[in-house]
Amino acid sequence: MLNQKSGNLSDVQIEIIDTLIGYNDEEKQRTKHVASQRLLAARRAIEAHREQKRLEKEASDTWFDEIYAE
Repeated sequence: MLNQKSGNLSDVQIEIIDTLIGYNDEEKQRTKHVASQRLLAARRAIEAHREQKRLEKEASDTWFDEIYAE
């Protein structure tokens, strides 16, 4: 995984560096995943709020129409 010249590094040092790089990559992926989940949850909440408002308006409009129709 390490693409640099490793003339002065031992195999153990190279393995440690590779492990750290892999950990950093995993952490970045985990952070992206969490951010995506939060964004999706926010979008769903916004859509649910809009749908609720739309249904409330529709229901109230129907309610008033029925009262005045009598």
